[in-house]
Amino acid sequence: MRSTLQFTKMKMPAAAMNGESSLPALCTYHGMPEENGNSCLSEHEGLYIGYGNAASSFPYRMQDLYSRELTDTDVRIAVLENDYLRAVFYPDMGGKLARLYDKEKKRDLLFFNPVIRPCNLALRNAWTSGGVEFNCGEAGHHHHTCDTIFTAQTRLCDGTPVLRFYAYERIRKCVYQMDFFLPTDSKLLFARMRLCNPNPYVTPAYWWSNMAVPEAPGSRVIVPADSAYTSLPEGVTLVPVPLYNGIDITYPTNNPHAVDYFFKIPDQSRKFEAQLDRDGYGLVQASTARLQGRKQFVWGQGPGGDRWQEYLTADGSAARYVEIQAGLAHTQCEHLPMPPRTTWEWLEAYGAMQADPAKIHGDWEDAKCAAEAVLDRMITEAQMDAILAETAEMATSPAQTMVLYGDGWAALENERRRNIGAELICPHLNFGRTDEEQAFWQALLHGTALPDYAPTEIPPSWMAEPYWTTKMEERTATDGKNYYLWLQLGMSLLTSGRHREAKEALERSVHLAPNPWAYYGLSKCASLANETDLAATLLLSGACLRPGDLSLAREALGALIAAGKYREAVAFYESQPADVRADGRATLLYVCALLRSGNEEKAEQLLLRDGGIVIADIREGEVLLTDLWFEIQERKARAQGIPFDRNALTPPKRLDFRMKA
Repeated sequence: MRSTLQFTKMKMPAAAMNGESSLPALCTYHGMPEENGNSCLSEHEGLYIGYGNAASSFPYRMQDLYSRELTDTDVRIAVLENDYLRAVFYPDMGGKLARLYDKEKKRDLLFFNPVIRPCNLALRNAWTSGGVEFNCGEAGHHHHTCDTIFTAQTRLCDGTPVLRFYAYERIRKCVYQMDFFLPTDSKLLFARMRLCNPNPYVTPAYWWSNMAVPEAPGSRVIVPADSAYTSLPEGVTLVPVPLYNGIDITYPTNNPHAVDYFFKIPDQSRKFEAQLDRDGYGLVQASTARLQGRKQFVWGQGPGGDRWQEYLTADGSAARYVEIQAGLAHTQCEHLPMPPRTTWEWLEAYGAMQADPAKIHGDWEDAKCAAEAVLDRMITEAQMDAILAETAEMATSPAQTMVLYGDGWAALENERRRNIGAELICPHLNFGRTDEEQAFWQALLHGTALPDYAPTEIPPSWMAEPYWTTKMEERTATDGKNYYLWLQLGMSLLTSGRHREAKEALERSVHLAPNPWAYYGLSKCASLANETDLAATLLLSGACLRPGDLSLAREALGALIAAGKYREAVAFYESQPADVRADGRATLLYVCALLRSGNEEKAEQLLLRDGGIVIADIREGEVLLTDLWFEIQERKARAQGIPFDRNALTPPKRLDFRMKA
């Protein structure tokens, strides 16, 4: 059959997203290493460690209101197919390649998650496992991973259909474009990528293609490297490959705990990575030279890793996966400085590899050479470079058909650029129109009347950019009695580090019209000044203005506990409507407050109710569940006058998300 591209729907179990948080994402990340903390890294190797890390996801809002209940849902998909491969994409999940099926072997090359079940692993919280996720912008699972992005259809010069995804990333203010094609006679799916910095300044650039592959017993990750970077308590360290700490780390199941290894591929070597099973079969990913990094992530073989993999898929599933990844930099602890008005392009190829299992599972040097030899027979480095060059005109030409539109932020940016006589961003891309999210900013841009928002109405959007901060400051001369203008200005100043001015602007907003959003911003100002009591008081004031708002309720509970106001936290939770009290996150905070205020019995009952409390948005690395369970056991032991040995106890599996236990 000729290569085809089809847009259709697939019915599958999916959890409801339930919208976004009512609050802007002012919280800080868990963090990456900020500096080269280990002397074994050379000056060059450690140059960009910590470079480009952002303090928060502002101006985005968190996607943290999803449920875990699965219902049969019509999921939009795009399908590229020929006689050899079937590639299924999710336009509403950042353009994820959800499935790559080998039609000859009748096997999946990727871990295909049979459900769509968000969990808290991304920059904006919600993330789903499986397939290939293409991450752009900042370190981590990217801001658009659970968003609809621009989707279009075009063709190569020979008529081969091309599936195009693209989006505007608001923090870096860059555009990424992904053109996928599967030629009729090809056993490889190609992804032609473009990352564009249209700005007159250097920006930190980040890209990692994250592939989930089945964790088959005896499978091995093959990459042309003899060393790898990994994070230890003392910093980023270079370790040998394949043998490290007495085990062959290239066999994922050998690694007892969750761990990242970033393979150091020599400059002159081909850039590829494969995960091959006992029979030498599996996925290979190769790229042109721009993608220099390769990575292996495993959940480990402990109870926490098991629990996480169960949590991310269907109930009772025994499916396990490994992540192999390809990135711009050597590690995910760094971003690369991208020059002004620059575009970086590269080609990725995905397909099935069959190599000699005796060589793949033998000596490391033989394994590397065998895999590379098979790859060279599939496609050479020179051929990939040629395809990249041959498709340049297609990549910079308008798409033939628009299928789906993303958000209106690029349209607003181009409107701003027209207004100041600047060059438009990626003029070959159709960014659609602005909508209600951009209405306030359009009014600022054109000097028209500002929209009228009720004080308790959720603000449609936020903005973080000096241009817009200046616009707001100028507008206060004529609209100084507009609470919403002062609110937006205060939040913008807060996220740019101008804390004193932010506090003044937010106080003015509250004075003009008490609103929960300004109280939330003021609570962050108080927290930055280590005024935890004041932060809690301010959040309570905000939450009382909008009873039943889950986002505000969670924040208020957390602030009360941080301030040691446990009885107040108990009373606040018990005053909330039933839907808030049914939320797992709010209930967990309630359990913590109960325990700390002396009600151990009720805390334990709630923690273990129905087999163990379920937190839909429990964070990777979060151990509050297990810590509370251990604290209860310690209190019970103390009351009984018996010794307490934490290491001798095993928490209920449902509560154990510890990655290093």
